[in-house]
Parts: sequence; structure tokens; C-alpha cells
Amino acid sequence: MNSHRSIWTIILLLALVTTTWAVKPPEGRNQRGHLVLIGGGSKPRVVLRTFVELAGGSDAPIVIIPTASGEPDTGQYYQELFLNEVGCTNVTPLEIRTREDAQREDFVRLVDEAGGCFFSGGDQNKILKALSDTPVGDAIARLYWRGQVIGGTSAGTACQSDPMITGNGDISVVEAQNIELKKGLGFFPSIIIDQHFVARRRQNRLITTVLENPQFLGVGVDEATAVWLKPNLTFQVLGRGWVFVYDAAAAEINRLPHKKNIGVTNLTTHILLPGQKFSLKRRRVIQ
Repeated sequence: MNSHRSIWTIILLLALVTTTWAVKPPEGRNQRGHLVLIGGGSKPRVVLRTFVELAGGSDAPIVIIPTASGEPDTGQYYQELFLNEVGCTNVTPLEIRTREDAQREDFVRLVDEAGGCFFSGGDQNKILKALSDTPVGDAIARLYWRGQVIGGTSAGTACQSDPMITGNGDISVVEAQNIELKKGLGFFPSIIIDQHFVARRRQNRLITTVLENPQFLGVGVDEATAVWLKPNLTFQVLGRGWVFVYDAAAAEINRLPHKKNIGVTNLTTHILLPGQKFSLKRRRVIQ
């Protein structure tokens, strides 16, 4: 049993190396940028300030993607938030609701000129439906791969991994074939990310997802908390709450015959506090 587990662990770790670089940069672009991703709820000033500094400062051009939200004034809300909290003077919402909106040349130009791009909360499925394989979606990828910063909250955080948790599934159980996943943007490599994590008791959802996809780390970000992923593929926790990391690469995953219930032994769990850092490459806490 132990030798079989060791072989399986080696296979998973090799898969991880491949997955880490699965999101290829556009031609001529190879400088990975930053991600500043909030788990939802309130948006601590330290998180907004970090995003703005990485974008180039309070006068740098920033674009807002309110696509996930169903509220018509979401873009204006973020304009006022960034102005009032961190003094930003050059924030532009891109009112993208359909794939036709994501074809607009003026929106592409604004993204290409931006120092940062921030995704609102709402429904992450709307983001992928509107932006996948569009000129604006391609421009956001260029922004990231020229070393700029992408931020988001709630759904704007969930969409950054690939695969992406859609929000469908029963979070009260740990069962196979229960949590729906779809293709995400993939800027956060080697992980599946979840949000509102402690506040909405989503541990079962992410554990289930990781046990069915053990080549990925599960990263659960609580409300009023953010992960700041740096180009060297380490992330730092910002804000006020917790970030959970689930690692099943060396775990023994158990299933009963003809049952959907999943069990596990030796699942590695980290619960990180603000200021702590984690290495995706090494799969361990580094501070």
C-alpha cells in the first residue's frame, strides 16, 4: 500500500509541475503579474492599497469589470470605493454584460493602457460566459502577462483558477460528482479557489473538490481577507480573516463500493493568518 501511495504521489507532483505552467502567456509576453484576490465581504484598505500600488499608484489607470454583478451601479460603486478609500483618480468601469460588449475596441484599448484590472463579485459564470475567447478577455491576459495586477472579490476571485467552482452543488456532504467545475481564467495556477470560505462554511465543498482533483491545491479565502499572489508563485495573506489550504497530493483517498461518500487520511491542511506566506511550487508555508 505504501509503495503504491508513493508512486501515486510522484505522479501527482509531476502533474503539478505541468499544471503550474498550463496557462501560457500571449506571444512575446512572459512576465507574470500579480493577483490580489478578496474572499468577499468588506474590502480592507490594506488590500485595496496593495492593489493600487501594484497598478502604479493612485493616478494609474485602473479598469473595473462589473460583469459578474446583476446591479447596474456596480461600476460606479467601485469607482467611488477606490476614490474614497485610496484616492484613485483614474478608475473606469467597463460595462461588459455580453460577448458583444467584450468585442469593443475602446474597451480593449482601455485594458491595454491600464495598470490594473479589478473584477467585482456576483456570479463567476457570467464572467466566463462574457469574456472567454474575446478581444477584451485577451487584453486582460496581456495585462497580466506584461507584469501588471489583476484584483477581484467573491466571484471575481473564484474565476481566477482553472478549473473554477461554479457555485452549484451540495456543500453539506463530502460526496463524489457533487461539486460542479468549469473552465476558469487560470491566472492562479495549480489551485482551485473558493471564497466566503469560513463565513459561509464552504469547507466541505473545497475538500470534496480537492479529493476528486488531488493534483490541485484547494485555497479557501475568507471574507475581509485576500491572497496576494506574486510572480514567483508565492502568496501572502492580507486583511483580517483566514486562508485555508488543502493538499491531497500525499493523501490516501477512500471510497466505499457503490457509494458516493469520499474519505481521506493524511490530508494536509494549513490555516493561514494575515502576514503568512505560502509557496505554490514547494506546497508549504514559508513564513
